Amino acid sequence: MTPVRLRHNKLVLALHELRAGDGRPLLHLHGLGERSPGSVPAHLAAWPGPVFALDLSGHGDSDVARGGGYFCEVLMGDVDAALAHLGPVTVFGRGLGAYIGLLTSGGRPELVRGTICFDGPGLAGGGPSPVSPFIPSGVDPPPPGGTPDPWAILELTRDLRPPDYAASFARQAVARSGLEIAIAVCGVNRPPWLEAVAAEPGTLTCPLGEALRMFAAVD
Repeated sequence: MTPVRLRHNKLVLALHELRAGDGRPLLHLHGLGERSPGSVPAHLAAWPGPVFALDLSGHGDSDVARGGGYFCEVLMGDVDAALAHLGPVTVFGRGLGAYIGLLTSGGRPELVRGTICFDGPGLAGGGPSPVSPFIPSGVDPPPPGGTPDPWAILELTRDLRPPDYAASFARQAVARSGLEIAIAVCGVNRPPWLEAVAAEPGTLTCPLGEALRMFAAVD
């Protein structure tokens, strides 16, 4: 199916409908260097409503930012464009998508009705503390087809993620969403930012199936 085209500033993003249906959509956010799946993954098949997947900028069928400039807060704007189109959603994020989902849950708590953080590429980012400055001597052009953009891989693997910063988004999601549980941590790996989020009230560590049932039942 042809994706819906959404604009975020100068970039055009691809939003894929993986499954039609009634009720609140589940929005899939992929990991670093990945693209949206072509169909509903087996581990998400239990979601009762429609399922959509967004190609983040520099990935999949979405545009590449010329010269780079990829930051997680910018990718949060990608998701905001999808929310403007879809309305309230539950977010499933793997790897990089888990962190973007967390930021979005705090920035748009009225539209994100639960966020599931799951393992995948780019989960740790650049860690909790600054590292030595790095100036690339050159970056190869994107592969045929345009993605994943090497600049996105380079910049997002060095993205700084202080635990207290991540926890502040979790607290905002809980306080402003009205949900008793706003974030479910369902993966195995726990980088420092996710450890901090998992320790916050209003966050539940549980199997993925339990998280899907829980968020499907919220208003």
